Amino acid sequence: MNAAITEESPAHISSGGSAQPSALGGGRPVDPTQLDTTHGVILYLESINVSFDGFKAINNLNLTIDRGELRCVIGPNGAGKTTMMDVITGKTRPDNGTAFFGQTIDLTKLSEPQIAHAGIGRKFQKPTVFEQLSVFENLELAMKTDKGIWASLRAKLSGEQGDKIAANLKLIQLEDQAHRPAGLLSHGQKQWLEIGMLLMQEPQLLLLDEPAAGMTDAETERSGELFLSLAGQYTLVVVEHDMDFIKQISEGRKVTCLHEGSVLSEGPLDQVQNDERVIEVYLGR
Repeated sequence: MNAAITEESPAHISSGGSAQPSALGGGRPVDPTQLDTTHGVILYLESINVSFDGFKAINNLNLTIDRGELRCVIGPNGAGKTTMMDVITGKTRPDNGTAFFGQTIDLTKLSEPQIAHAGIGRKFQKPTVFEQLSVFENLELAMKTDKGIWASLRAKLSGEQGDKIAANLKLIQLEDQAHRPAGLLSHGQKQWLEIGMLLMQEPQLLLLDEPAAGMTDAETERSGELFLSLAGQYTLVVVEHDMDFIKQISEGRKVTCLHEGSVLSEGPLDQVQNDERVIEVYLGR
């Protein structure tokens, strides 16, 4: 980010965390402690339909994600993967259908800031960090989104806040880069920093869009290790085309293949990869 730092950027900071949605035109904040997953499911999508100028991007989509699950979502371009995440985060309103976060939080009735405040974090393919600030300052800022940027950075951290940043630095393996400007990090390190920024906001559900794109083999492997370490404590939905990466993080887990806006196949990776319909529309022979 070579342009001047503004209050609006990065996008996931201005609309998430502890920001006051009312100030952003998003309505009343949603209390994240009200998330009810007593049935074990954190995300319900039922009979979701989305059309754009006659094109059906989502077609009667039904999907459930269990709390603590790491779910990989694959499929050809145009399968509806991004639109699905847009529906979950409030960027796109479905024509009809239901989308619930836990048992009681109706996502179709909330704004993007309200959804972020409720505990859903989203990471886009291109990393978005404050490149002129240090790694530490990026994490600090992500924790204090209810204030102006510079006021946040001038505020004195409590011991608990400092410990939280230190724990996240260790988790994303950027401890030795803490005081380095984020703009000097490698592509993979920026991806990890952005994930760390999301984690500072204490989300319950993380949506990750092609997180391995553009990474070296070593960075991709490290990313897989990071995601596996997060599973259980957090719920992750990973949209990705890199099948080697999918294989690394999906062992013993369910994989979903979307096609033409609905679920084409779902189950263990071997089962999905050997599904003739998936081979025909996505994987090839």
